[in-house]
Amino acid sequence: MNILVLVSGSGTNLQALIDAERQNLLGNGKITAVIADKMDAIALKRAIAAGIPAFVETPTRSLPKVERRLDLSNRILYRARAMNIDLIVYAGFLSILSGDLISAFAGRMINIHPSLLPKFGGEGMFGNKVHAAVLAAGETESGCTIHFVDAGTDTGPIILQRRIPVMPGDTPETLAERIHEEEHRAIVEAVVKIGSA
Repeated sequence: MNILVLVSGSGTNLQALIDAERQNLLGNGKITAVIADKMDAIALKRAIAAGIPAFVETPTRSLPKVERRLDLSNRILYRARAMNIDLIVYAGFLSILSGDLISAFAGRMINIHPSLLPKFGGEGMFGNKVHAAVLAAGETESGCTIHFVDAGTDTGPIILQRRIPVMPGDTPETLAERIHEEEHRAIVEAVVKIGSA
C-alpha cells in the first residue's frame, strides 16, 4: 500500500509513521512520498533523513481561495497518480483540499484532528485553537480523531478516536502535548486498519 503523507509543520505524526514502518509495524503500508505545503516545514527534513522523496506544493496566494484550493489539490492529485498512491494521510496538513482529488481518493484519504470530532472541528480549528476552545468550553475530556476526508472540513466518517482526560490546570500547550502522544499511536493504528481492510 503506497502512502503519500501530507504535512505542514514539525512532522511528529510523520515521524511516528516512519518509525512504525522501520519496525515493520505499518502493516503492508510503505511511505512512498511526502508533500509539504510550506517550504520551511520541519517535516521535510524528517522525510529526507529517512530517504523518502519529499516535495513542496505551496498554495498560490495570488489566486482567490476557491481556485487556490483547487489548484493545490490538482497538483497533489497529479503527483499521487504519478506515484501510484493507494492512501493519502494528512499528518498535520493545514491546507484544505477540494475537487477531483476528494472523489478520486474517496475512502483512501485520512486526516488526524486534535479533538473528539464532531466537537471542535471545522475551518479555522487547528492546533492550539482547538485546545483553547476545549478548555474554554469546560470539557472534561479531549483526544484525537482519525477520519476519512470528504468535501467538508473535518466532516468525513470517523475511523477511530483516542481519548484523554482534561486535567485541572491544563493549558492549550499541556493538553496538546498529551494529545500528540495519542495521535502518534492513532495514526499508525488507522493506517494498519485501512491496509488490512
